[in-house]
Amino acid sequence: MVRRRGPNRAQAPRSTDLSTLSDEALLARSLTEPEVFAQLVGRHGRRIGSYLLRRLPPAEAEDVLSEAWLVAFDRRHTYDASRGEVGAWLFGIARTLLVATARRWAAAERLEARIAGLRQDDAADWDLVDGRLAAAMMSDRLRIALDELPVEEREVVLLVAWEECTPTQAAQALGIPAGTARSRLHRARARLQPQLLAEAGMDPA
Repeated sequence: MVRRRGPNRAQAPRSTDLSTLSDEALLARSLTEPEVFAQLVGRHGRRIGSYLLRRLPPAEAEDVLSEAWLVAFDRRHTYDASRGEVGAWLFGIARTLLVATARRWAAAERLEARIAGLRQDDAADWDLVDGRLAAAMMSDRLRIALDELPVEEREVVLLVAWEECTPTQAAQALGIPAGTARSRLHRARARLQPQLLAEAGMDPA
């Protein structure tokens, strides 16, 4: 008579409730189970998509977002938890692709201007394009104020105020120290305060 063996706990399948896993755990698990990566897309897709839509027209934003997920998937084995959270790592990838896209735009604008015989400052780059597009959803007053911010301050403000990143997460996405991000955020808030008070119907003075 053959005795039945009990279940082998060591070989039991892992839990399929992926919603309980951290981003780091999901990314690690996706190395052996690629389909798990879709959970990260579900968690962060809306925020990263919003980030891109504030800077690019819808069609271009969708293209950059798709490319960002492909890059993140291909490079998921390179993620280093000691350098920041998964969400910030994903934002960093999206921002790198955004920069490349906006630079191509700026280069195309310069080429068109030269062909048309117009004078244009060769120093114009993606920062100027980014500033105009990022403010598209704001009031005229705030749009102008944001566009006048130094680009390094504007990037931190947009990540913290509109994408709901913490200053630390914004720093990780931008590849700068957390203290630097906080300093830039503080300076930007001081510059924007008169416009924000005016928007709220309060006397800036």
